[in-house]
Amino acid sequence: MPASSDRSEIPSATPGVSSLPSREQRILVFERQWWSHAGAKEAAIRAEFALPAARYYQLLNAVLDLPEAILFDPMLVRRLQRMRDARTEARSARVFGSPDSTHQ
Repeated sequence: MPASSDRSEIPSATPGVSSLPSREQRILVFERQWWSHAGAKEAAIRAEFALPAARYYQLLNAVLDLPEAILFDPMLVRRLQRMRDARTEARSARVFGSPDSTHQ
């Protein structure tokens, strides 16, 4: 269950400075929430956006690269970018092996 279920308003972290389209704003507002158990977020994604989770995350990653997203909520977007970069780095280390490891 999300920490806040009121999404009737879409408050920007910087009011009056958003040229970000409505769907992208809704995605970022959705990402501000915390989820109490595994699977709750995926169910909420289906209910809120009528999308499979994989497609939602594709859209989220595209939103994170928009300059307007930084203006909409700089702290959230930068945190999500850092988390995405850490996952990408971890995935690369698993696939290509870390520079420290020696495989013989």
